[in-house]
Amino acid sequence: MRVGLVCPYSFNSAGGVQNHVLGLAGWLADTGHEVSILGPGCPSPDTLRRNRVPANRFVSSGYSIPVRYNGSIARVSFDPVVARRVQGWLLAGRFDVVHLHEPITPSVSAIALLRTHYPVVATFHTATPGSRTMRWVGQSLPQVIRRIDVGIAVSRVAQDVAREHIGIEATVIGNGIRMSDHVRISASTRWRGGDHPQLTFIGRYSEPRKGFPVLRAALPLIRDAYPDVRVTVIGSGVPTIERGVRFVGPLDDGARDDILAHTDVYVAPNIGRESFGIILLEALASGAPVVASDLPAFRDVISDAGGPVGRLFPVGDPHGLAGSVLGALGAPRDELLERGRTLASRFDWGVVGTQVLGQYARAIDSGGYPGSRGAGLGIA
Repeated sequence: MRVGLVCPYSFNSAGGVQNHVLGLAGWLADTGHEVSILGPGCPSPDTLRRNRVPANRFVSSGYSIPVRYNGSIARVSFDPVVARRVQGWLLAGRFDVVHLHEPITPSVSAIALLRTHYPVVATFHTATPGSRTMRWVGQSLPQVIRRIDVGIAVSRVAQDVAREHIGIEATVIGNGIRMSDHVRISASTRWRGGDHPQLTFIGRYSEPRKGFPVLRAALPLIRDAYPDVRVTVIGSGVPTIERGVRFVGPLDDGARDDILAHTDVYVAPNIGRESFGIILLEALASGAPVVASDLPAFRDVISDAGGPVGRLFPVGDPHGLAGSVLGALGAPRDELLERGRTLASRFDWGVVGTQVLGQYARAIDSGGYPGSRGAGLGIA
């Protein structure tokens, strides 16, 4: 089948939605479907290659501008020139289904929703409970919402936001990872990171909601027990000089995964507005114990039938974070790791992608553009 994937955020910078779109596109291409991605900016050739997305399968909608959104800065694209590019992409695509991510964000996804006559699947990622944009669209433009044939939410938190703001009952399908990218390395010493216990933080550390100050405040308490602890910080921001903290800047996925494979504890001190937590699964897949804020989305994503497979601490609490890290460092290395990898495997693209294809079939069956072919779904 022919699938059009639309991302509202610029591919010139890394982000969870962008990575999700690229991962899904690569899996669809691997399984014999023809896919085209539309979005602002352009991913690097290495990023496309790593996600197994052919370079000619990405179409740029053009430049983007930074706007404040969901407690962060999102780079989006929305003007008449962009609208013409979206229209041209839709006409040329002859898609069986168009899959829009964050369809209410004022960017190319919203334009595609307004312009398309193909069956539409929309994935909601946001966990913003008071999104004025979504609420306004839901109340003022119900005819736009009715263009969505099938809704997906990456978590129960995102599902609640979609239901409460725009009246969409979305099916929960989490973000995907490729388990083969994450190799669990056997440590020859006490610590996976070498001679010292290694903590890792990944995120835009200058962005308050990522919670880096909570980790910084907890470090003296952790050093009381482990004076030689080391912290690696991966992501964008202005680095500071701090004892035992190494700021390495943004890394490609391969370099990031190598650090996770040598991490003794992955720390996610985020303070809010998180709808999933893909990095928690990637850490578990790499064999790294996880310590995370007790956010609803984080609790959901790292829990199995036996409860959390990582350690959760009260949001914004440095003492709770320190206690959880000390518990993880002092526990037997393999206490929860097999459960963690088993949990992460449930989000492998082979599982998640098949669930998404099922939603494509629902959208096509619902009607949509009369020229849609709807064949070759590859669903058992």
